[in-house]
Amino acid sequence: MSDSSAKDVGALFRLHGAMVYRRALRLLGRKEDAEEATQEVFVRVMRGLSQFDGRSSMSTWLYQITTNYCLNQLRDRNRRRDLFGQNMVADEGRPEASVTELLLLRRLLAEADEQQAKAAIYVYLDGMSHEEAAELLGVSKRTVGNLIERFLAWAHKRSTPLLPQGGPEVGRTEVKK
Repeated sequence: MSDSSAKDVGALFRLHGAMVYRRALRLLGRKEDAEEATQEVFVRVMRGLSQFDGRSSMSTWLYQITTNYCLNQLRDRNRRRDLFGQNMVADEGRPEASVTELLLLRRLLAEADEQQAKAAIYVYLDGMSHEEAAELLGVSKRTVGNLIERFLAWAHKRSTPLLPQGGPEVGRTEVKK
């Protein structure tokens, strides 16, 4: 790596490090995991900076790298046991979900089809429109809606036997069109 590449990544970290950390914390739920993910994302950026083609903004590229990395961490069987057994951090300013709900959500995301999981994260966790999610996923708005519908149907089937009596019903969320 050249000296200028290291400076470029340092500048990127100063500009976008907090966004990457918040994204990782939201998906992984633990400060330590989010810190590790942030470091790993910027290591990957350092290695692949020359591959950035400029078709999207740098923040969008970092957002995608972070999301992919975090989903892979959630899918890792050894880490999954640790993540599901520990308390999760709720976002400030949002209604607080129960630990059970957060554990179920992370479990479902870890087991779901990758494209469906990304669509659900972008629309439901990040509050993006279908158009914004479609741009990130490289698909049409209609495909985003289909991905979400399939995710919700699958999640409802998977979560019903796992929920305590009277618990939330995953899949009753209204789908934006």
